[in-house]
Formats: sequence, structure tokens, C-alpha cells
Amino acid sequence: MTDRRELADFLRRRREMLRPADVGLPEGLRRRTPGLRREEVASLAGVSTDHYTRLEQARGSAPSESVLSAIARALQCDLDERDHLFYLAGMTPPARQAGHYVRPGLTALARRLTDIPVLICTDIGDIA
Repeated sequence: MTDRRELADFLRRRREMLRPADVGLPEGLRRRTPGLRREEVASLAGVSTDHYTRLEQARGSAPSESVLSAIARALQCDLDERDHLFYLAGMTPPARQAGHYVRPGLTALARRLTDIPVLICTDIGDIA
């Protein structure tokens, strides 16, 4: 179930945290609101300004998974913030992808441990 008020509050707070320069936009002379404007976020996400505005005002239809993903990218959400956004919209967040990079120091440590078995895995349990 979508928590419209919390979703709207989260979107507004994330938008206010970003500056135009953070997303490659010019600052402009007059800005009445802190952070990005709604139309700037909508443009970056590739959704209509009206649809984004309705989401931020806690009204209108529930957003789709693709719209949420686009908004999360536009607002430069990290993985935890993206997951929170999905939960607020009443959806299961996309699965996280584990990287296959192993830090050289960890590899060197594993090579020195010759008398015991060593297993390197990611924080989500994938074996590296």
C-alpha cells in the first residue's frame, strides 16, 4: 500500500537537498525554492511535470516501477534511499546487483592464509 504522505515528503526533501550544479544545470538568477525545481526533477526523470507534482503533493495515481526508478536516478538516490522510495510506494525494490570487484588488499590477505580455507563473499551473500 502506498504511503502517499511519506512518499511526498521524501520526494520533496530529496529534491531540496540537490543543487542545480549537482545535476549539471545552471544555477539561474532567481530561485524561490531551495534545491531543484519540480519541473527540473521531472525533466531529469523523463516524466511529466504534472505527474511528478501530483506525487509530491500526495495525490494522483501510484507511480510505476519504471517511474520510481527514473525519479530515484534523477534525485541521485543511493541504493538504500532507492529501496526506501520503493517501500513508500508500496512496491518491492529491484534486486541489488553485487559487484565483482575484490579489493587487492583482501585478495593479498586471502593468498597469505594458506593453512585455512578462505571464502570471499559480498554483503548480500554472493561468492566473489
